[in-house]
Amino acid sequence: MITSNVIDLIGNTPLIKLKYPSEISGCEIYGKAEFMNPGGSVKDRTALGIILDAEEKKLLEPGGTVVEGTFGNTGIGLALVCNAKNYNLKVVMPNITVESKRDILRNMGAELHLVDAKPYSDPGNYQRVSENLAQTLEKKTGKKTFWAGQFENLSNYKFHEKTTAKEIFDQTNGTVDGFTCAIGTGGTITGVSVGLKNFNKNIHIACTDSQGSSMYNYFTKGNPEKKGDESITEGIGQARVTKNLENCIVDSSFFVTDSECMKMLYKLIKTEGLFLGLSSGVNICGAIKLGKKLGPNKKIVTILCDDANKYYDKMFNKEYLQSKNLPIPDWL
Repeated sequence: MITSNVIDLIGNTPLIKLKYPSEISGCEIYGKAEFMNPGGSVKDRTALGIILDAEEKKLLEPGGTVVEGTFGNTGIGLALVCNAKNYNLKVVMPNITVESKRDILRNMGAELHLVDAKPYSDPGNYQRVSENLAQTLEKKTGKKTFWAGQFENLSNYKFHEKTTAKEIFDQTNGTVDGFTCAIGTGGTITGVSVGLKNFNKNIHIACTDSQGSSMYNYFTKGNPEKKGDESITEGIGQARVTKNLENCIVDSSFFVTDSECMKMLYKLIKTEGLFLGLSSGVNICGAIKLGKKLGPNKKIVTILCDDANKYYDKMFNKEYLQSKNLPIPDWL
């Protein structure tokens, strides 16, 4: 394959059959290898979809500025896309994110603004600060400044509907029985749920929720109430229904603890050579639970969001794991 632009490499990621999860669930469980995107995560799709939509709507001008609030991967995806398209990028990020994500953004030339971690209801929340920054810059410079707004920007889920859902359906020759993933912005699960249901309304869609999030209770009880202690995972877990999530089609919901997640990630490193990030562990555990719910020999697909390279300070830090009472891999 020869391409003239790195953007052309976003999407069309392969499906990987996950042997151990398939064995213990009695199903065929596949992971969509989104860590193989050029920016290293599923959020490359989000970034590209948002920028293409902004260009189509004339919300960006040549050499213009993009502003976004992110826990990291969407920012990294935007840095890649903006650099390839000659836009400037300013990122607002909570200061609880791992250092490696900050380093990547700085080294890709993004202007990084760190803020204290605060709830969405607080004006100091990173999403609200980023929106305010975009408005302030536009007034100050008199030039169009585009706020990406991944949580509320519907181009997020629509790009997943157009690309991720179709790829999953085509790669399984239309035989996929179920799909599940965790919720961050809601873009992936909403886009894939809408897209797959358009192909076949009987495909079962499940939300897999991490501890400390509200989506499990939202989908099972209709009340977005937090379940469990705060998770060590990043970029997933939600306390509110975003505009992307308003369009989501979910048939069932599963809850995954950090302990379950970490055990699965360490197991897959040693048995399948998969070096996956935190949210991937949550997704795989959810896929196993969905497989057991649907019954033997079903085809279940989930998202392998990114790899473990950004999470050394958590996943392979013995003292940190001990402080959280989490499993420790035997090679540490």
